[in-house]
Amino acid sequence: MGLLHTWTERRQPMSQAKLWLGLVVALCFGMMGAPAFAQDVGSPTAQAPTYQPPTRIRNIQVIGNQRVEANTVASYLLFAPGDPYSEDRIDLSLKTLYATGLFADVIIDPRDGNVLIQVIENPIINRVIFEGNKSLKTDKINDEITAEPRSLFTRAQVQEDVQRIIELYRQSGRFGATVEPKVIEQPQNRVDLIFEISEGPVTGIKRINFIGNSEFSDRKLRKEIVTAESIWWKLFSSNDNYDPGRLEFDREQLRTFYTDRGFADFRVVSAVAELTPDQEDFYVTFTLDEGGEYRWGDISVETELEALNKDFLERLVNIQEGEVFNSSQIESAIDNLNFAAGTSGYAFVDIQQDLRLDRDSKTVDLVFNVVEGPRVYIERIDIVGNTTTLDYVIRREMELVEGDAFNRILLDRSRNRVRALRFFEEVEIEETQGSSPDRAVVEVSVKEQPTGELSFSAGFSSADAFLVDLSITQRNLRGRGQLMRFVIRASSNRREIDLRFTEPRFLGRNLAGSVELFDVIIDFLDEAGFRSTRTGGQVSLAFPLTQNTNLSGRYSLRSESIEFPQENQCDQVLQSSLDNTLTAQNTQLLSLCQQVGGRLSSILGYTFAWDRRNDPITPTGGFDFRFSQDVAGVGGDVRYLRTDVRGNYYKGLFPGVIASAALSGGYIRGWGGDPVQVNDRYFKGNFEFRGFDNAGIGPRVINYVADSGSTLIPTGTSGGVDGRRQALGGNLFGLAAAEVSFPVGVPQLLGSIFIEAGTVGLLDEDFQYNIVIDPGTSGLTAGASCEGVTTASVICQRTIDTLDPRVTAGASIFWESPFGPIRFDFTQPIVKQPFDDRQSFQFTTRTRF
Repeated sequence: MGLLHTWTERRQPMSQAKLWLGLVVALCFGMMGAPAFAQDVGSPTAQAPTYQPPTRIRNIQVIGNQRVEANTVASYLLFAPGDPYSEDRIDLSLKTLYATGLFADVIIDPRDGNVLIQVIENPIINRVIFEGNKSLKTDKINDEITAEPRSLFTRAQVQEDVQRIIELYRQSGRFGATVEPKVIEQPQNRVDLIFEISEGPVTGIKRINFIGNSEFSDRKLRKEIVTAESIWWKLFSSNDNYDPGRLEFDREQLRTFYTDRGFADFRVVSAVAELTPDQEDFYVTFTLDEGGEYRWGDISVETELEALNKDFLERLVNIQEGEVFNSSQIESAIDNLNFAAGTSGYAFVDIQQDLRLDRDSKTVDLVFNVVEGPRVYIERIDIVGNTTTLDYVIRREMELVEGDAFNRILLDRSRNRVRALRFFEEVEIEETQGSSPDRAVVEVSVKEQPTGELSFSAGFSSADAFLVDLSITQRNLRGRGQLMRFVIRASSNRREIDLRFTEPRFLGRNLAGSVELFDVIIDFLDEAGFRSTRTGGQVSLAFPLTQNTNLSGRYSLRSESIEFPQENQCDQVLQSSLDNTLTAQNTQLLSLCQQVGGRLSSILGYTFAWDRRNDPITPTGGFDFRFSQDVAGVGGDVRYLRTDVRGNYYKGLFPGVIASAALSGGYIRGWGGDPVQVNDRYFKGNFEFRGFDNAGIGPRVINYVADSGSTLIPTGTSGGVDGRRQALGGNLFGLAAAEVSFPVGVPQLLGSIFIEAGTVGLLDEDFQYNIVIDPGTSGLTAGASCEGVTTASVICQRTIDTLDPRVTAGASIFWESPFGPIRFDFTQPIVKQPFDDRQSFQFTTRTRF
C-alpha cells in the first residue's frame, strides 16, 4: 500500500474464491517443478538445478481473470504459441498488460514453454463518496475528478484525483486542506471509494507589499491587481484568498498597467507569498523594476502589398510621435491594419511589429511590417459537440465552406452567427493543419444548452404588480433550428395567449417564415379608463439583404374591440352630448364612448434591420438599427400609417464597463378621414421611460376653475392634478437614453447610471377638448375660451397636449439572485410637467419553478 502515503483500506475478510485461487496457483507451480526436485533429492551426487529457458512457446494459459476474457488478455501479448522464446517479448508483453489499466498485478511465468499468465484485475468502482466537504459542493468536486461509478479503480488515478481536490480547495483559499482516500471492498471485485476531506481554515491575504515602486503608490497598485487584502467587510469577495494562479495574472496586470503609462522596460522581478507564523494568512510581496518613462519615437509602416498604400496604412495607426508610450495602442493599430488588409481583399496577411527602445533618449521607435501570408485553403469543417442540433443547422451559419480560402474575419463572423442561434452555451472555432501545409481543418466545437423549456414564472414589479407566465418553448425543434412557442401571460394590466412557429429556412432558402396566433387583453382602466381586446394572427417572412442587414414583411388580421366598464353610461353620455347637457365627468368619457365597439384591422407592414454589434448577446461595441412601417386599411375597418424607428449604440470603456445610447421614435396617422383610435396610440412610461408610471406622460384631460383672483388652477387631488383615468396617449413619441453599466465589486451584482429624455403627444383634433361647463345650469359651451372663466362654480375642461420634453436621471442595480433576476431603478426628475404620473422607484423580479 505504499503508492499513497495517506492510503488506508477498510478490508472485509478474504473471500473463499480468492483462497481457492491461490491454492490452485501454488499447486500448478508445484506440479511443474516436482519431478526434477524429487530426482535431485534422491541422488547423493546431484548438483543444484539450473534454469534452462525453453526454445519455443508451446502453450499459453491465463488464470485469475474475472471480467476480462482470456482471448482479450492474449490479444495484448507480443507472442503466440509456436513463436520462438524471447525474453524481450515477454518483458514488453508484461508492460503492455500493465499499460491497459485493467490489471492491478500481472505475472508471466514461461516455465518449460508453457506460459502461465496470472492476472489480478483492477476492481470496479461501485460508489464515490465524499466526507467532510462543506465549503465545496459534491457536484463541483465530481466535475473535476475522473473517478466515477462503474469505472476502473487504479491507485494512480485516485492519487491524481486527490491532487485535483486539494487544488480546488487551494483555489478557494484553503491551503490547509487534506484528502485521504479509502476503499471498502465489496463482492464481485467492486470497491466503494471514499475521499475523507479535512477542509481546514480559509487562508487569506494579510498584507500586499510592493518593493521598487516610486512612480505609483502601493495603494494605487493594489487597485490594479485582482488579489486583495482580507478585510472583514468584504463578505462577498473571494479575491482575498491566496491563489497562485491569480498571482500570475496579477503580474500581467501590473505589466499592462505600467506599459500603458510609458514604462516600456518595466518588469516584475518576483512575486512571493509567505505564510504568517500562525499559518492562517499570507504576506504577498511584489518586487518591481519600473525603469524609465518612454515616449513614442518614429512610427512607420512597411508593406509589400500593392493594393495597400503605405501612407494610408500609417494614417490608420493612431499613434503620435512624442506621446507617452502605450503598449495597448499596438494591438489597436494591428487590428486596424488587419481590417484594412481584409477589406482590400488580402485574407492572408502577416503583420510583424518591430519595437526599438532607445534608453538614452527614452523613446520607442515602432515599425509595422505588413506582408502577405501563405495561402491556406479549408480542407474540412468538422462539427463536434452537437448531440441534438443537426450538422446542417450549424453549417448553414458558416460563411466558409470546404475549398474556400482560409479567412479569419469570416470565421469570427461565423462564430457570432452560430452564437446568435442561442442553441449553444459555448462556441469555439479552431483550425489545425490539414493533410498538407496549405490545407487547414476547421473544427467548430459547440456545447449545447437546453433549448426546450416548460416553465412557470411568477414575479412582482412596482409597475405591473403581479406577473404570471406559463410557457412551453422549443427554440430548436427536432434539432432543425425551428421555433415553437406557446405562452400564457398575465399581469395587472395585460393578459396574453400566444402561439408561434418559425421556420428559419423556409422552402430550403435563406428565408425565415413564421406564423403566429394571439389573443391579448390590455387593461388601461386606471391609466386611461379603457380596456381593449385583440384576437387574430400574423404571417411574416424575413430574409437578409447584406451581411448585416435584414428585411422582413408581415401581414396581420385581427379583431379589435374597446370596452368601458360602465358601458351603459355611454348611451347617457352620447345623448347628453346631443342635448348639450354634458357634465364635467361625462365630458371626459365622451371620446372613449365614441370608440366603444368592435372593428376588424387588416395590416400590412415591413421592418428593415441593420446590426453591426460586435457580439449578438453581450455587445461591447457597434450599433443596431430598426425601421418599420405598418399600413392598416388593406381591407378591414381601421385605416392608419404607423412608422417606428429604434437604434442602439454600444461602447466598451473599460473591462466590464459598457456605455450605451438608445434612440426610439414613432408616429401614427389616420388616413381616409379616420382618426387614430385610443388603443392604437402610444402610451409610454414604466420601463420604457424610467421615472414615470404606465402612461405617465403625454396628453391629459385637465379641469380648471378660477380662484378668488380669477386665476385658473387645475382641480383634482392633492391640490394639483388627478392624472388617473385621464391619459389619452399620443400619435407621436420620441425617447432617448444614455447609460453606463459597470460591476460593483460583488458577484452577481451590476450597477448603472442613466439619463433619459422623451415626449409623447400630437393628438388628432377630434380629441382636443376646450369646453366650458356650468354645473349649475348643466350648460356646456364647446370652443369657449377658458380665459373667460372667472368663478369657481364654472369648470373649464382642456386637453393638455404639448411636446414639452421630460428628462429624468437615476441609477439601477441588477442582481442575479438565487430566486431570480431583480432590478431596482431609482430616478429623479430633471424636467417634468405637473400633470405627469411620476414614479421615483420601481423594481421587478421573476423566478421560475
